[in-house]
Amino acid sequence: MGYRLSKIYTRTGDAGTTGLGDGSRTPKNSLRIAALGEVDELNSVIGLLLCEELPEQLRDLLVGIQHDLFDLGGEMSIPGAVLLKATQPAQLEAAIDHYNGDLSPLKEFILPGGSRAAATTHLARTVCRRAERALVALAAEETVADVGRQYLNRLSDLLFVLGRWLNKQAGCGDVLWQKGKNA
Repeated sequence: MGYRLSKIYTRTGDAGTTGLGDGSRTPKNSLRIAALGEVDELNSVIGLLLCEELPEQLRDLLVGIQHDLFDLGGEMSIPGAVLLKATQPAQLEAAIDHYNGDLSPLKEFILPGGSRAAATTHLARTVCRRAERALVALAAEETVADVGRQYLNRLSDLLFVLGRWLNKQAGCGDVLWQKGKNA
């Protein structure tokens, strides 16, 4: 990092543009800034999840994911930068396999809920899907590395599995959808 922020307000964004890591300026409503904001929100929701009581191994995994998401934000902040490694989606796949191994096969759709930690994990999953859509939209207009899109796709799968796993750990089980329940 070239410098640390000592003064938080600069007034440079008052006209509706923001600075990128390469020194260029872009409109605050650009696809790049939208995708960066979605990834930032995802990181924040994972931070909220980390406020819950979690096993240390899961806590370590989530903190690592937060660092990866900050790297992904760095990629979006500096056009052309590649900070995520091609192996990182496979690391998420290994975590999916690990946590999914404790779960029964899923035969029904499930609803977000159960324990607060599981519900927060499902919230993170939906924000992750939105971040993925924003990155896909950006990639349709500008060149971005494929690994970020792959990472977010695997992360949403992991968050789904973690929601189920956390409910099992809490003794809640899955909250099953019941078609036509209120019909």
